[in-house]
Amino acid sequence: MSEIFKNVPKVRYEGQNSTNPYAFKFYDAERIIMGKPMKEHLRFAMAWWHTLCFTGSDMFGSPTMDKSFGAECGTMEHAYKKVDAGFELMDKLGIEYFCFHDADIVPQADTIAETNRRLDEITDYIKEKMEKHNKKLLWGTANLFSSPIYMNGAGSTNSVDVYCRAAGQIKKALELTVKIGGLGFVFWGGREGYESLWNTDMKFEQENIASLMRMAVDYGRRIGFRGDFYIEPKAKEPMKHQYDFDVATSIAFLRRYGLDKDFKINIEANHATLAGHTFQHELRVAAINGMLGSIDANQGDLLLGWDTDEFPYNVYETTACMYEVLKAGGFKNGGLNFDAKTRRPSNTYEDLFISFILGMDSFALGLINAARIIEDGRIDAFVKERYSSFESELGRKIREGKATLEELAEYSEKAVSVTVPDSGRQEYLLSVINQLMLKG
Repeated sequence: MSEIFKNVPKVRYEGQNSTNPYAFKFYDAERIIMGKPMKEHLRFAMAWWHTLCFTGSDMFGSPTMDKSFGAECGTMEHAYKKVDAGFELMDKLGIEYFCFHDADIVPQADTIAETNRRLDEITDYIKEKMEKHNKKLLWGTANLFSSPIYMNGAGSTNSVDVYCRAAGQIKKALELTVKIGGLGFVFWGGREGYESLWNTDMKFEQENIASLMRMAVDYGRRIGFRGDFYIEPKAKEPMKHQYDFDVATSIAFLRRYGLDKDFKINIEANHATLAGHTFQHELRVAAINGMLGSIDANQGDLLLGWDTDEFPYNVYETTACMYEVLKAGGFKNGGLNFDAKTRRPSNTYEDLFISFILGMDSFALGLINAARIIEDGRIDAFVKERYSSFESELGRKIREGKATLEELAEYSEKAVSVTVPDSGRQEYLLSVINQLMLKG
């Protein structure tokens, strides 16, 4: 196999003083942080779609990037070339995981049978490359949003024929995920929502989505899938309102339909922005509910109201992210999937690698900072002290669910006075974060 990215060397760690654009400044894969190597904390993954398929087109402009990799696009030869390019990129960057949609890895044929045959063929090749290069599938999924048949959603569609087509795609994608040892399977409800409530039976649609997910769980477990299923929340775009609006909404949906034992949440930073939340907020809500599964690592532009999927560079955000991950005990089956794309004018292969280096270094620095904040202890100590009044006898009784409303009212009547709570000292805590993050 000939080298595709000939101008890019294998990327190595050289330290923060390096000026080599093809070197990591902070990501030192084997460096031990809180008892584990960096690479185990971070578990970086390559997203097949943006990395190998995205050509820079947008709703206002034509492609600016060549992702043909020397083959005619839309052919099986091109599908094989994308595999070669993907594994070369992962090797050169030291990335051990990848993620894909079914539609990313082969061109769609005129019949389902032929498309499935192509999927079997290319995953045979992917499996060979995985064994040779020691790579793993973080998660697989089915693209249930690009085709015009899914204009009203897949699980939420008004057409039983479309619903069955979606079921068939999920079945095949699950089989492929099991075939190559995937650790997770994602439901991103790309069009599971509505444009207008005047033509929508919301209860009907949500029940059908839940039924499709339940069938997928049952089938997946029967064929040997032992990983996590994920919902990936997104507030809007492409639909005006999507049913998986944010983490809290998705958890409520899973619990409502009895799916919470098999599903966790795959959280994307840019989707948090669209929901009007911080990335840290979404991670915290998932973590305290025992539902933090995996992460799509990117960031949005706060000046733009859509999903820009930029490679992450905001170290305050990556620090907050890794703080939440560490406090939650780290990843089990999940990781950090770079669901990110180079900017449209950054249209060379070299730009692609530099973008990954930027994202990997940003999360590595976030991990270093997060560990430093935890080990320093001042944040945790302050939060514990802030709620210390609940360590009193009465406070413990409240926390244990043994207090009554009458008892608390009686206590309040006998109290001499109620004082204003102690200061939250937000600015002080932010100064601590700055001190630890900017430490030399």
